[in-house]
Amino acid sequence: MKKGIFFLAVMFSVCIYAQGTEPTLEKVGKMVKATYFHENGEIAQTGYLLKGKLHGQWLMYNISGKKIASGKYNEGKKSGKWFFWEDQILKEVDFSDNRIVNVKNWNQSELVSIDK
Repeated sequence: MKKGIFFLAVMFSVCIYAQGTEPTLEKVGKMVKATYFHENGEIAQTGYLLKGKLHGQWLMYNISGKKIASGKYNEGKKSGKWFFWEDQILKEVDFSDNRIVNVKNWNQSELVSIDK
């Protein structure tokens, strides 16, 4: 199971460079905000680069515009909690130094409350 999640996480990283249209890049302080698009014009990914490396919060969307992943990079390495949405399942993946430490699956039926 961890190998499957790892493969999925790696694919999201690789997809940044494989989108069909040109990304938009905007300087924000010391970082660059990058937005990558699907061929249909919908946002595929958005996040920040610092010294040419992925850094800070990144969000990924499917071709319909639905959020499918969220997580943080620290100087090009995945860190902390990442979330991957797939149908009614939410996968919570903990990263440390770009390595998967823990994976937890949440099912919509298991949710007890939602904080606002």
